[in-house]
Amino acid sequence: MSGRMVDKLTLAQLRKLQSLASLRRAEMADITLDVFLHNIRALEDSDIFVVTSKAAISCSL
Repeated sequence: MSGRMVDKLTLAQLRKLQSLASLRRAEMADITLDVFLHNIRALEDSDIFVVTSKAAISCSL
């Protein structure tokens, strides 16, 4: 997942994603795809949302 994201996002965008590191601390069972995408959408960057949502969906299949 990260390999694709590194190729498609800028360093600044990747740093924005880093701000979501608190998601790692939450129990994985509590983080649904909806919750994950909600947090990504809150970053207010459409490129980040598109790239990460595609990656997340492909990983969840």
